[in-house]
Amino acid sequence: MIPEQFIQELLNRVDVVDVVDKSVPLKKAGANYSACCPFHNEKSPSFTVSPTKQFYHCFGCGAHGTAISFLMEYNGLSFVESIHDLAKQVGMVVPQEEQTPAARESEAKNKTIKLSLQDVLQKAAQYYKAELKKSPHAIEYLKGRGLSGVIAAKFQVGYAPAGWQGLQAVFSDYDNEVLETAGLVVENEQGKRYDRFRDRIMFPIHNKKGEVIGFGGRVINPEDMPKYYNSPETPLFQKGHELYGLFIARRAIRDAGRVLVVEGYMDVVALAQYGIDYAVAALGTATTPVHITKLMRQTDEVVFSFDGDNAGRTAAWRAAMNALAALTDSLELKFMFLPTGHDPDSYVREFGKDQFEAEVKKAMPLSQYIVKHLSEGNALSSQEDRVRFLNKAEPILKDIKAPRLSLMMRKKIAELAQVSDEEMQGLLKLPRVGMAPKQAVKRQSKSPLSIKKQFILLALARPSLVEQADLSFLGGGSEEDAFLRSVLQACLENPTFNPSALLHVVKSLDEDLMAQVQRELHQLEENLDFALEIEGARTQLTGGMQQIRGTQLLNAIKEKPFSALTVEEKEMLKKLGVK
Repeated sequence: MIPEQFIQELLNRVDVVDVVDKSVPLKKAGANYSACCPFHNEKSPSFTVSPTKQFYHCFGCGAHGTAISFLMEYNGLSFVESIHDLAKQVGMVVPQEEQTPAARESEAKNKTIKLSLQDVLQKAAQYYKAELKKSPHAIEYLKGRGLSGVIAAKFQVGYAPAGWQGLQAVFSDYDNEVLETAGLVVENEQGKRYDRFRDRIMFPIHNKKGEVIGFGGRVINPEDMPKYYNSPETPLFQKGHELYGLFIARRAIRDAGRVLVVEGYMDVVALAQYGIDYAVAALGTATTPVHITKLMRQTDEVVFSFDGDNAGRTAAWRAAMNALAALTDSLELKFMFLPTGHDPDSYVREFGKDQFEAEVKKAMPLSQYIVKHLSEGNALSSQEDRVRFLNKAEPILKDIKAPRLSLMMRKKIAELAQVSDEEMQGLLKLPRVGMAPKQAVKRQSKSPLSIKKQFILLALARPSLVEQADLSFLGGGSEEDAFLRSVLQACLENPTFNPSALLHVVKSLDEDLMAQVQRELHQLEENLDFALEIEGARTQLTGGMQQIRGTQLLNAIKEKPFSALTVEEKEMLKKLGVK
C-alpha cells in the first residue's frame, strides 16, 4: 500500500500543467492554459488547466481532475502506475506501508516474476530485431510486402530464425523456467526445449506504457501453419485485454477522430506504411468488451474492417455481439467489409490510401449492420418470418444498455416486424429504457452557492488564511457541514498544500458535492483579494451562527414555565416580542 501522506506530498510537488502538456500541447490563456479536450472531439478549446489550483477541467464534457486522474484517463494507467509515473517525474521514491511477512513475500515473488518476464521479453525483442538485419530471406519478404525500414523500426519488427534453439544465443541459461513462463520456449513431452517462434516475422506486443509483453509471429512460407502465432497468456499478457499497435497509434487515433480495428498485425503495419496509422488489431481472439472500453478512451468512432469472405463475416458478427455490453450513446461503432479476396494489406497496396479511406468513411453503422444481418435470408413476408425475426432480435435488444441506441433499435425492429413498440415491449419483456442525458456532452451550469460552500472554495484556494476559530462555524450535522469540517482541518494541518493535494486529503461520502466543489474551484477567479473575501465570508457565517444559536436558545426558553425564567431570559423574550 502507498501511504496517503506520500500521495498528498506528491500532488503538492507535481505540476499538472507539465503532466498534461506532455500529452496534450497547451497554450497560455490568461492565468490558465487551454487546449482542445483530449476526452471528446471538439473544434474550439474548452479544456483548461489551472497551475495554481492544479486541476484540469473541460467546460464541454465536464471532465476534470488532478495529475493522477489525467494519467489514469488519458494514458490508461492504473492508480498505482500513475503514482509511480508521477513520482519518477519529480524524483521521488514511492514508499510502501508495512505489510505482513506473508504479504511482503508474496508481493516480492510476484514482482520478481514480472520483472524477470519483462526483462527476458525485452531482451528477446532486441534479439529478433537484430536477427532481422542478418536475414536477407526475411528482409526480402518484408520488402515484397511493401514495408520500409522506417515502418519496420517504428513497430520494432524482428525475425525469429529457423533454428530450434536460436534464443540460446542470448539466454545462456536456456533451461530457466522464466523463458517458458514468458512464452518464448516450449518443452515437449520428452523434456526437450525449443524456441516457440521459428522462421517467423516477429511483431512485439506492447502494453499501455510501451513495454513488450508478448509477441505475434507471422509465417514467411505460405505453406506453414498457423499463419499467425501468438504468445500464450502470461502474468503480463492477456489476449482479451490487449490490442496490437494501440500504444503506437494513440496520438494518430485522436488526430483522426477514429480507430480502425483490423484482423492481423501485417494489416496494421501495412496501413501505417501508407499513412493510415490509426489502426489496431485484436490478438487472435474476437473483440471483447474490454477492447471496446479501451478504445472508447481514445475516440468516439470505432470502425471494424473485415474480409468479405464467410470467415470475415462470422468474425464481424462475433465482434458486434461482444461489443453490445460496452456500448454507450456517445460511441459510433461501424463495420467495413472489403471485396472478397482482399484484406486491408492487399487492398491498400492495390488501390492506395485515398480509396481505402473512402471505404472507411462508407462503413456501415452498427444498427444498420444488425438489422441487415438479422434479415438475411428472411423476406419478412409472412407472420412466421416476422416471428423468426423477433426471436433472433430479442437477446440483442436485451443486451444493448445505451438508452438512445436501444430506443432507436427497438423502433426499427418493431417497424420491420409490423408490431407496435408497446406490443414488442410486452411480448419480449424488454427492460424499460431511460432517456437520461448523455453525460459526455453535458455542460455544467452555474448555480448559486451557499456561504459554507463559498468558504470551502476560499479555504482550498488559500489554506494559509484558515484559522482554528473557523471550526466554530460548524453547527449542523449535514454533509455540507461535515465536508467543511474536513476541509478546514486539512487546511490547518497542511497550510502550504495546493487545492489538488488538499482535496486528496478531504473525504466526502457525497460524490456530487465533491464534484461540484472541484468544478467551482476550477472557475474561481484568481485575481480576488482572498484575505478580504475570507473575512467577509467569516462575517456572514458568524451572523448566521449567532442567529442559529439565538433560535436554539429561544426554543429552550419557551420550554420553561414563566416563573422559572431568569431576569435576562425575560428581558430577551420582551425584546423579541414573545408572550
